[in-house]
Amino acid sequence: LSLYSSPARETKYVENPQTQLEEGVSHLRHLMEPYTAWCQTELTDSSKVKVTSSLCSDFFSEGCEFLQNPPAGFYPRLGVIGFAGIVGLFLARGSKIKKLVYPGGLMGIGASMYYPQQAVAIAKVAGTQLYDWSLQGYIAVESLWKDN
Repeated sequence: LSLYSSPARETKYVENPQTQLEEGVSHLRHLMEPYTAWCQTELTDSSKVKVTSSLCSDFFSEGCEFLQNPPAGFYPRLGVIGFAGIVGLFLARGSKIKKLVYPGGLMGIGASMYYPQQAVAIAKVAGTQLYDWSLQGYIAVESLWKDN
């Protein structure tokens, strides 16, 4: 029960009259409704088949199979690695370079904790690539220096 009584208000909803353009559009929509409904059902059914067949094509079949039947503990590990990336974004306030390095670095550290063998293999490949790039840069700078 209310402590204060409020007077009953008599409100009446009055709808604005439709303009001639609105009436024409409404009439057109009602005429086209069966065709649009047919198109929506036909296109969505065929697009679902195409999307699933294209997503799980030969190139992505292993990935789709892996995500449909993940190994035990995969999603918690993925959550920890993703959370490390979010923490990296939180810690990287201010600099654009920090926003690139911190999330990637923390996600890399998290992934290397769960997948150490793959991390070692990636580190070896990345190390040789960095060495090759630095050697190419050194040769380019040396050739520029000698030309002058």
